[in-house]
Amino acid sequence: MNYSRKAASKKQKHVTSKTSHQNKRVGVRLFKAFLLCVLLIGVAAVIGAGIFVKKVIDNAPDTTPANVKPKKFTTFVYAEDGTTELERFNMEGSNRVYRSIDQIPEDLQHAFVAIEDERFYKHNGVDLQGVVRAGIKGITSGSFSEGASTITQQLLKNTIFDFTSEKTFMDRLERKIQEQYLALQIEKQMDKETILENYMNTVNLGQNSLGVQTASKRYFNKDVSELTLSESAVIAGITQNPTGYNPITNPDANKKRQVQVLDHMLKAEYITQEAYDEAVADDVYARIQSVNNEIGTDPPTTYFIDAASQQIIKDLEDQLSYSKTQAYNTVYSGGLSIITTQNPGIQQICDEEMNNPANYPALVEYGLDYALTVTRADGSIENFGSEHVKQYAEAGGKPFGLLYSSLEEAQAYIVAFRATIAREGDEYDEYYNLAPQPQASLTIMDQHTGEIKAMVGGRGEKPTSLSLNRAYTGSKRQPGSTFKIVTAYAPALDSAGMTLATIEQDTPYTKSDGQPLKNATGTFSGSVTLRTAINESMNTVAVRVVNTLTPQVGIDYAKKLGITTLIETPTDYGNGLHSDLIELLPLGALTEGVYNYQMCGAYAAIANNGTYIKPTLYKQVLDHDGNVLLDGTGETSQAIKDSTAYLLTSAMETVVTQGTGKEYQLDNMPVAGKTGTTDDQIDFWFVGFTPYYTCAVWIGYDMNKPVAYNFNSNIWRGVMSRVHAGLERKEFEKPASVEQLSICRTTGKLARSWCPTITEYFALDSAPKETCPGHGSSNSWNQPYDNSTNTSDNSTNTENSTDQTDPNAETNPEPTPEEPTPEPTPETPTPEPAPEGGE
Repeated sequence: MNYSRKAASKKQKHVTSKTSHQNKRVGVRLFKAFLLCVLLIGVAAVIGAGIFVKKVIDNAPDTTPANVKPKKFTTFVYAEDGTTELERFNMEGSNRVYRSIDQIPEDLQHAFVAIEDERFYKHNGVDLQGVVRAGIKGITSGSFSEGASTITQQLLKNTIFDFTSEKTFMDRLERKIQEQYLALQIEKQMDKETILENYMNTVNLGQNSLGVQTASKRYFNKDVSELTLSESAVIAGITQNPTGYNPITNPDANKKRQVQVLDHMLKAEYITQEAYDEAVADDVYARIQSVNNEIGTDPPTTYFIDAASQQIIKDLEDQLSYSKTQAYNTVYSGGLSIITTQNPGIQQICDEEMNNPANYPALVEYGLDYALTVTRADGSIENFGSEHVKQYAEAGGKPFGLLYSSLEEAQAYIVAFRATIAREGDEYDEYYNLAPQPQASLTIMDQHTGEIKAMVGGRGEKPTSLSLNRAYTGSKRQPGSTFKIVTAYAPALDSAGMTLATIEQDTPYTKSDGQPLKNATGTFSGSVTLRTAINESMNTVAVRVVNTLTPQVGIDYAKKLGITTLIETPTDYGNGLHSDLIELLPLGALTEGVYNYQMCGAYAAIANNGTYIKPTLYKQVLDHDGNVLLDGTGETSQAIKDSTAYLLTSAMETVVTQGTGKEYQLDNMPVAGKTGTTDDQIDFWFVGFTPYYTCAVWIGYDMNKPVAYNFNSNIWRGVMSRVHAGLERKEFEKPASVEQLSICRTTGKLARSWCPTITEYFALDSAPKETCPGHGSSNSWNQPYDNSTNTSDNSTNTENSTDQTDPNAETNPEPTPEEPTPEPTPETPTPEPAPEGGE
């Protein structure tokens, strides 16, 4: 360093020089300008940030105590008693059962607070200490993975925010600001206990379990109020990572997390050291695995439950104007309580009989339901279904291309078909189901209430929920001669002035297409009463009656009795126009067919003195708060007169005791009903009732192959005999509007002492009033039904055996044939002869 006089003088001159002073002033000014710029930028940034935050807050969703409560809940389905649980509907995001804070044990409450938000009871919604801690850790470690969300903020995440819309850093920043702001606001409106209650009912706890009650049932099969400390720590430990800490699939990871929960609880002095040690030592995971093995995979919902849910969805649309989506979401995630009409005991009987191998022929075939999605190597997608396999099989000479003699044959055809469309690099997503054939369906109702007590939509294992339901709206089938009662004889007796003693001609008949109409027996009986025509299921008489009435009247009565599937306006089905306004209407030769449950409902109206009650599968639907949302009481109308109903009942009793339905008799109860068989024996029906219940059973192949044997009676009688076991025997009650009279067999008028007579039931408004004037001969037309030996209105009718000469003998020389007795086979009963549209 130079300290000479000359150097010091030079330095002094530099310091005091004008140039030096000017340079310093410029530097100071520049520094001040820099500071001012920094200040202005800081102020602008603060103002900008403030504006940004204000805008973000202004755009925050409205938050109230009401809308932070969980909104999707499990729907419970109960049997007719309102207490026996049948099913739960858990749409994704709705597997939740709400529990109030006083139903949740303190150990579980403390477990969540200790591991998720240790200062929950001290902060005002935002934990500043936790935010600072997380920030410091993020800066020092370079990872900002540690969260600082409070339970209040997590509640808002679970109920208010839609994370699917967060795609950028700015989206996440906006949501975080809104979350903290709303947390402060909601804490001013709700107390801590309410916030914690809502949180524990919304939190995702794995295995599609939302809320602590559902998780408690899923992992421990117990109510949440019964959880122990160790079990509470398991559930609280799931929250941070429902998949990674799943106690079923990742028990080791959950165990570590459970110990962390217990550590936090011990540190917060929620538990003692003794309780801690006991909880850590508890082998809770063995219990979890045991429960999981017991619960297993949820089976598909039953046919009855499927139909009930469909009916409720439709009623929500029709009665409350819900959209389809609203109705579906309400049923499957609305937390409803549905009280169905099902009687579990009857349903079990129906299920057992429907799947009892002894009720079916020895030959079992399999019908294929198939779907295949192929992703090609180039990314294109092609879909194939059952129809493609059918075409392939039939092109190879196999009739009924979706019907196979064995499971192995079906699988071989699937493999062979797949080979015809395969390309290198294909990826397959394949589904197929093989249902036993022939199939069957069944509905049983209490005719006095309209309540369906049991329903089975098919035999064999049900493949999926909401699969084909042959008893409800999944399958329309031709009803055969069961439709004679609905469209011919009900209107004839009800409004056309006819009686069971009215004479009609069972003689050759030519249809409008020029073809002859056959009876099942292949013979004709000449002049017969309507009772005899019903008893023997005579096609010619039913068609003549409908032609007299007009088919439109027949359809009108079918609609009054609840049949909704008839086609009145000619419709083009690709092979010409079709309509049900045809002469063969009573034979069940329909354009599309009928539903099983609606046929059951139509006959139930007859059993219910002519009062039709719309079939219902539920009594009440209650919303999540217990208010009545829907009343399932069916719409009621007087479809036919009570006198008509009784006359039909009496005639159909004869069908069962003497006619085509003798195989359907019960040992301890009277039965009235009607058989039905379609052309080529494709569909077999019996719809019948007792004083207690009405039951409809259909059998046939899904693909319309003729049925080799009529085993319908095995199912119907098997079900109804068990259902009525132990019930008091009752008779069908005759209403005051019906009287029993003896009439002249020859003239059909009130009989005198010398007249050949029959005894018959008549409605008072259509009973004969004139007395026979005399006819000079005891001869009469071919013998009609005669119940002259009856001593009581409810006695069984028998046919008069007096040998009489038919006055039409010259044109009808054949005597009335007795019901043929086919030769039985060793294995199964001989089928009824094939009819023309009905037996």
